Parts: sequence; C-alpha cells; structure tokens
Amino acid sequence: MQRVVIRGTGHYVPQRRLTNEDLTRMVDTTDEWILSRTGISERRIAAPEEATSDLALAAARAALEDAGMTAQDLDLILVATVSGDYPFPAVACLLHHQLGCLPRTAAFDVSATCVGFLTALQVAEQYIRCGTHKNVLVIGAEALSRFTDYEDRGTCILFSDGAGAAILSRGEEKDGAGILHTLLRADGQYADLLYIPGGGSREPAGKNKMAMDGNKIFKLAVNAMTQAVKEALAATNLTIDDIDWVVPHQANQRIIDAVARHLSLPMDKVVCTVREYGNNSAATIPLAFDLAIKEGKIQRGQKVLLTAFGGGLVWGAAILEY
Repeated sequence: MQRVVIRGTGHYVPQRRLTNEDLTRMVDTTDEWILSRTGISERRIAAPEEATSDLALAAARAALEDAGMTAQDLDLILVATVSGDYPFPAVACLLHHQLGCLPRTAAFDVSATCVGFLTALQVAEQYIRCGTHKNVLVIGAEALSRFTDYEDRGTCILFSDGAGAAILSRGEEKDGAGILHTLLRADGQYADLLYIPGGGSREPAGKNKMAMDGNKIFKLAVNAMTQAVKEALAATNLTIDDIDWVVPHQANQRIIDAVARHLSLPMDKVVCTVREYGNNSAATIPLAFDLAIKEGKIQRGQKVLLTAFGGGLVWGAAILEY
C-alpha cells in the first residue's frame, strides 16, 4: 500500500470581522457572556459577493503554491462543505474550472458537517493508498454566515466563514510516514440536535437557518472526540505522550478544554484558533493546521492528531506524521 503524505497546505479567511461587541447590538448578549461560554472573541464573515467556492479557491491556490504544484498535477478535488454555492453542481466542480484543471481530474463534494475535512481526508487517503490517484486536493470550506440566524444568540455567536486546504500525495522514499490512521464514526439517532430544517427535499421552502440543542451537543461532542482519539491511539500503538500536536475541531473552547482534560492532554500541545476565527465547520481543522505550520509550531517529522465531531451525529480522528 502507498504512503500518503501532505505536500502543502493553505487557508483563506474573509476580511470582515464580526466581534462580540457587534453581536451585542444584534441580540441580547455581552462580550463576557460569549467569551465565558464559547471562548470566541470574533469571527470572519464572507463579503456579499463571496461564496464558498471563492473562499475555497483562495485556500486551494495557497496550498498548491506551498506544495510547488499546479492544478494540472491534480488527479482529484474533494471539497468538504455543507454550504455550497448551489444545491448542485458541487463546489469541487466550480473549483475544477477556476483552477484550470484537466478533464482527467475528478471532482466532487463531501457532506459531513464539521467532520467533513476528516472525511475527505480519509477518502483521499484510500484513493492514494490503492494507487488510483497520486495527488489529491482536499478542502474544507464554509460560508456558514449565510445559514446563521442572527436573532438566535445560541447559534449566531458561534459560526463563521473560511477555508483550509491540503495537498495529499503518494509518498516517496525521502518522505516521512505521512498518514498513520484515520477513523470515522456516526450515530444518526442524534440528527435532530444540529441541522438546517429547510432547503432540502423534505421542506424545500422551509427555514434554512441552523437549529441546535447546544447542551446535548456539548456532552456528545466531548465524549465522541475523546473516544475517537483513544481509538486512533490504540490502532497505532501510540499514547497521547507520543503526539506533538493535537488539532481539534474549533467548535467551542469549553469543548476543547474538556476533551483535553479527559485525555490528560496539556493545553500547550493543543492548537486553538476558535477565539479569533470562530467555528467554520469543515474549515476549522485545515485552517488551524495551516496556521500552526505557518506560525512555526507544527514541524516536519512531528506527529499530529486531528479530531472532530459534527451534526449527524458524526465524529472521527486522524493521526499523521507531518
């Protein structure tokens, strides 16, 4: 089986900042209330003319440049999103054209909410390991502000926009170990705890804003991410002490803190971007991962653990040697 390595990474966030102070003029809340419950100070919001594909395109170009590749080198584009430009075609197909890919390059979207990037990562891993593809562009991109109810203080304080990307490639002799293990899990009985009720085939004209039971989601999230990490470590015969960095889904600082406590994980090994960027769903892990690389935290040869949960309910983890 082929090794799968990360050749390059990139990200993009919109320019507009929506601060806690801004939200106090929109809903009954305070900066202290938001910070104490979420750890979020501000979130990035796409401009009116920016759609998910625009965010993804900027992140994709940054990742290609970082990898020293062009769009013609790609065999497959995978975009993880729940906020595509249209019901169809896929954001990946829009990128295919915008990047100037060859017709032989396949493209499709993955819908797995906040676990979308990990899901696309596993799909790309399988294609490369079995020899079908050599270079795969994996993107997590969201314009969640389009589906956020800014009259609901329980959700509008959380969600934001952004994109992160990675180029996965077939490993060569000089490369490190690359992806060591990926796992995905699901339990559909909790689907109604976090969802968008309208806009689909059941209620095409229904309300297309997110609805969430935050208290129940919190408990499920902590347990799910903790269990996913333990399963991934066991599968690779590693302990948490062997991991150099953990990049969790940036849903809420309290969730991240709770998972770290459950794992006896020191916070100085946890990458946290939620304060400055909020929760941009499938984009949080690749965004945080790239920022940590660019800031000089994550180094080549280090072991990195990724973990996420999201509406569905879905959750997962991945361990890689960067």
